[in-house]
Formats: sequence, C-alpha cells, structure tokens
Amino acid sequence: MQHDKVLILDFGSQYTQLIARRVRELNIYSEIHPFNKIPNNLSEFKAVILSGSPNSVRGEDALHPDLSEIRGEKPMLAVCYGAQYLAHFSGGEVAPSSTREYGRANLSSIKKEEPFFAGISEGSQVWMSHSDTIKQLPDNGVLLASTSDVENAAFKIEGETTYAIQFHPEVYHTTDGKLLLQNFLVNIAGLNQDWTPASFVEETVEAIQEKVGNDKVVLGLSGGVDSSVAAVLLNKAIGKNLYCIFVNNGLLRKNEFENVLQQYEGMGLNVKGVDASGRFLAALKGIEDPEQKRKAIGNAFIEVFDDEAHKIKDVKWLAQGTIYPDVIESVSATGGPSATIKSHHNVGGLPDFMKLKVVEPLRAIFKDEVRRVGATLGINPELLGRHPFPGPGLGIRILGDITAEKVRILQEVDAIFIDGLKAWGLYDQVWQAGAMLLPVNSVGVMGDERTYEKCVALRAVESTDGMTADWVNLPYAFLQKVSNDIINKVKGVNRVVYDISSKPPATIEWE
Repeated sequence: MQHDKVLILDFGSQYTQLIARRVRELNIYSEIHPFNKIPNNLSEFKAVILSGSPNSVRGEDALHPDLSEIRGEKPMLAVCYGAQYLAHFSGGEVAPSSTREYGRANLSSIKKEEPFFAGISEGSQVWMSHSDTIKQLPDNGVLLASTSDVENAAFKIEGETTYAIQFHPEVYHTTDGKLLLQNFLVNIAGLNQDWTPASFVEETVEAIQEKVGNDKVVLGLSGGVDSSVAAVLLNKAIGKNLYCIFVNNGLLRKNEFENVLQQYEGMGLNVKGVDASGRFLAALKGIEDPEQKRKAIGNAFIEVFDDEAHKIKDVKWLAQGTIYPDVIESVSATGGPSATIKSHHNVGGLPDFMKLKVVEPLRAIFKDEVRRVGATLGINPELLGRHPFPGPGLGIRILGDITAEKVRILQEVDAIFIDGLKAWGLYDQVWQAGAMLLPVNSVGVMGDERTYEKCVALRAVESTDGMTADWVNLPYAFLQKVSNDIINKVKGVNRVVYDISSKPPATIEWE
C-alpha cells in the first residue's frame, strides 16, 4: 500500500524529530532529510515542512535550501527558522527581537474563518523559541495570527499553499499544535491518515518475506524493546529461519540473563543464550576511559556474536533493531545540520569480515511507534514498558575500571532501586532509571565501626525520546527507604546520592 508522505527538511532544530513524531501521531508517514540533501524522489512527498534552526537567516552562515521544486508546487509549512527564511529572502524583513521571544505565549488574534486555525481559538498557548523576529511579511504574505509580543506569529502566501509560523507546533507546550498540523496536512494538503501500527506490521512482514526469502537470519537480542519487537516481527515473517542469540556480557542487570532468556523462549522464539561474561570482563580489565570501554565491549560482542553466527549453517542475513532516530542521527553526523553526542553502535558498525547482508525491520519508526507495533503483535506489556538500558550495560554505569566485584555491587544496588520503583508504583512514571557506581570512597559509620566504602548515585528521568530529560521528583519516603536498603544490604556501599541534573546540560548516563 502506498502511503501519503511528508518531507521534513531539517535545519538543525532540537525539535525536528518531534515534528516527525507529531505528524506520525496523526497516522501520516513522515521522513526527515537534511535541508541540503533534498531527496531526488520529490514526487513521492505530498507535503513539506521546514524545521527551526539555531542559525539566523541574517547571518553569513544562513542555511539556504533549494526550494525551487517545492515552493508553490507542494503544500508547505515553514516553522520558526523556516518562516523567517521565507520572509527574509522573499521581500520581507527579519530583525533581532527587541523583546524576549522564548517560552509560552498566547495567540491574541487569529484571522477569522481561516482553515489553518480551524478549531483553535484566541488565547491558545503556543511555544516560542527564537532571537530574531519577522518585522515585515514577504511578498504576497497575509497575516493569520499574532501574540502580544509577536505581530507576525503566523502568515500564508497568497497564490500558494504555503503557511508559516514563528512558534513550534510540535512541542507539548503548544496546546493546539497537533490540531494545527492536522489542519494543514489533512484539511488543507489533503493527506490520508492511513499510517498505522497494523499496516506497518502487515507491510513489513511482506517486505521481509520478499527480501529474505528462505534464507537464514541471525539476530542479536538484548532484552530491550527494539530487538524484541524486531525479533517477533521477523519470527512472524520467516519463523524458524530466524536464529536469535542473547549474549550475557557480564554487565546485565541482576538475574537478567536467565529471566530474559526464559521470557524469549516463552514467546516462541528460536533463541540461544551465550554466557560470555568472563570474556567481556577480561577485555575490559584496566580500562577507565568511557569511549575505550564502549569500544572494548563492542569489539568483544562482535567477536562472540561472530563465533556463534558461524555455528549456524548457511546464514545470509544479520538483523538489527536499528530505529529511526539512530538513522537520522547517523545521517546528521555525516553532513546534516544536527549535532550528535555519541555514535550509535548499530548503524554502519558491521565489520567487513562478517559478510552478512543487513535487514532492519524497525529503521523507519520511532521508539514510541516500536512500542505500539509491539502491542499490535501481542507482546507482553511488561516487556514493552521496560526502561531503555544502554548497550554497554553496567559498563558505563561503573565509573573507572570494571571488575567482577564492582559489577556485583552495582547489580545489587540496581536491583534494589528498580524493584523499589515497581513496588511503590513508580516504575511506569519514569522513562529510565539506574544506579551509577562512583570512583569515590567516603567515610561512614556502621555500628561502632568506621567504614571507608563506595558511593552510589541513583538516577531517574522522565522523557519522551531521550533527547531531552528532566530528573524525576521521587518521594522522599521512597528515596529514604531505598537508601537504607542499599546501605544495609549491599556490602561495600555506605553512601547513596540522588542525581538531580536535567538533560541538557547533563546526559542521562554518566559516561
């Protein structure tokens, strides 16, 4: 089935992925491409959205897209930088803002009977995030909406299906943002809303069968949501020709290897568990640098996985749980405008010697969509609701070098924290939680004896996609109970702290 598609041109805004996700929440398929790498197959896209940007249209480094085959040819919505670009280079005027235009604002006037604002009333809250402002509309510009501080908050171009807004409809703070996108995409641009989890499953299963045929496929399972959903999708498509390998790298949560393996077998997957914890710990011996640890863990995994894959006769394909944000960020890292913090291990990381073709059934969808697809496939809600867990596992939650004893300590601490969140009904209110073992000893008193033992930091954040995150205000009574349990039950720890840093400026993990 051919779906209507929206092209989102990325100018480097931190919110670009949010635009794509909001569009998809309307059951409309969207794709993100760098502004300077417009796809050749423009005929496949029925509408275009220009994102915001940290750049200024007035600067020497202004980003110039080639809109010659888009503007006036396809319905286009320009957001923030996109709106200022249309004004600045089409006869209007953009100037530095004299008042602060960041944060919440309210629409003070809306052009009556304007389809773009159907169902949206004056006073509706929007989210501003810009240092420049449009002083004069471009040629043929028609004012559609204002706020008390921003006169030209929204406009359209007469004679074109081109709309522009200086606020961000994609963020939750814009209360009618989803409706505004629906007005533009459905009511004005006429796109069909037929991109659903069920249609994705049906089409992906068919695509896998066509691509793979009767070949054998090997997949490394991690216990996480992405690889689990990928496995069930592949199993639905090719059954026993899928060979799953679940590697214990010695850095998993307490009892996770046994528990997850049992869960996978209960799902009817053809899975083999490989305990390689000793091999990983040996590879990590004496390494303290976070990136070196990641490389050592990644290399050891490839070696173990390759050994196991060779035991499967005539395997042709490697399946990966790559999801869309991994793909976007990898593109950005190779020439797009969005900055990246870390490379992703499962994009372009396949060593040449494995000689396997790659199949990535989830590479077109976001994490929240992966969960919805998993629910459609009937996967256990407990598995789908699992917090994200880093690929290197506890290896990047133990700061400094890694030893078996440090892993034991952190596994015990982590288990008390996670089990506590579940027992107190807090687990599902948290996006990700974990404990960090710090390279710090501190003085304590236990009984009448002085101790000099480890300090651990607890971390719990709320987020929608991991790009930004706020620390969770967990109840003091809960933190008190967990702290007491950790200090009393985990030998080697005498101090517990709680991390109250948000991302940015901090990252979710400490390494």
